[in-house]
Amino acid sequence: MKHSVQSSLRALRIAALALVAVGLAPLPADAQFRGRESNAWVSTWGASPSDPADALNNQTIRLHVRVSLGGDRIRIRLSNRFGEGDLLVGAVHVAIHGTGPGTLPGTDRTVTFSDQPSFTIPKGAQVVSDEVALTVKALDEISVSIYLPGETGPLTIHQLGVSTTYISPSGNFTASAVMPVETTSLSRYLLSEVEVRRAAAVAVVTLGDSITDGFASTVDANRRWPDFLAERLRSQQMADPNMKPVAVVDEGISGNRLLHDTFGPNAQERLDRDVLTKSHVKWVTVLEGINDLGFPGSVEPNAPRVTFGQIIGAYKQLIARVHAAGLKIYGCTLTPFEGTTFAGYFAPDKEEVRQAVNSWIRNSGQFDAVIDFDKAIRDPSHPTRMLPAYDSGDHLHPNDLGYLTMANAVPLSLFTE
Repeated sequence: MKHSVQSSLRALRIAALALVAVGLAPLPADAQFRGRESNAWVSTWGASPSDPADALNNQTIRLHVRVSLGGDRIRIRLSNRFGEGDLLVGAVHVAIHGTGPGTLPGTDRTVTFSDQPSFTIPKGAQVVSDEVALTVKALDEISVSIYLPGETGPLTIHQLGVSTTYISPSGNFTASAVMPVETTSLSRYLLSEVEVRRAAAVAVVTLGDSITDGFASTVDANRRWPDFLAERLRSQQMADPNMKPVAVVDEGISGNRLLHDTFGPNAQERLDRDVLTKSHVKWVTVLEGINDLGFPGSVEPNAPRVTFGQIIGAYKQLIARVHAAGLKIYGCTLTPFEGTTFAGYFAPDKEEVRQAVNSWIRNSGQFDAVIDFDKAIRDPSHPTRMLPAYDSGDHLHPNDLGYLTMANAVPLSLFTE
């Protein structure tokens, strides 16, 4: 009798496990994407958490961001990725941005998280807000105001904001039309994502380093290459109302690398958080690797050179994981850097590796498509250097015109499939 009962229990466990296995079986890639398409939320702006910043105490932060795609509702995500403990948030408001630290009258909204206007973000975690009834148009700027009532400890930031963040004296000024300002910063605090409610919309995430992050572009002008790409996509959609709306989410981190952590978590570590979990993403672009080449001998004087095989191995990892998520991934060629003013960053043997990497990106067929930024901004008479008209002056980072030229080199047909 005992043997019979044990056999029956084993049979029941096997049957239960079989049912669980069926329920957890991965969906085909196209089915996974169809599931995401049924969700009306789409990521419209992003800033990857990159560093910890000094603590604040009983102060309000106000930052402004430009959404790439509009909608009739918004929600936001805040990150405590680099916090050393739980973070108490006293209040959050959103509004349409006016000028400077001001907002447009009549647009201010209270933001709640799990129905609470005040809440705690656990150490290392992020939180997503409840939906906010605020209509925004493509390329509108919104202001996000965050009140931190106590001593915060280290705050999570996106180091290179290329945008002014306003920090108040003591007090809660989240609802103030014009916030008093004690100091400013060019980093983005806590805010990691903005989503809009928009049916049938999709997004492209641009994973990259400082050249995607907009280093040396004009502050508060939205002149990064992903910004210009968003403008091009918006113009195309206005010309063709049947085109599916496409958002552009910039997930560049200045100084970022494929293989190691120096400035922000490496690209392989942050892929899930900064790309694959974004709402309604269909495509990913990758412009990473130049810092892997440049940092040994400069930022890291005694570090060994990174090899062609190591860079390609990292690309293959990104490709495999993006494809497993049912998305397409586009490889971007590494741009010229001979003559850079960053001491020790360039060397002839590094240039040889860059050329080999670019040849692999163009010819291997591993990426779903190639975006040839190298060809777009190099000097035809000296291809290992950037064309002077596109050079910010450090011979590594483009200026505004260079970023525009990069965006114009992106075939929009890549985002109409």
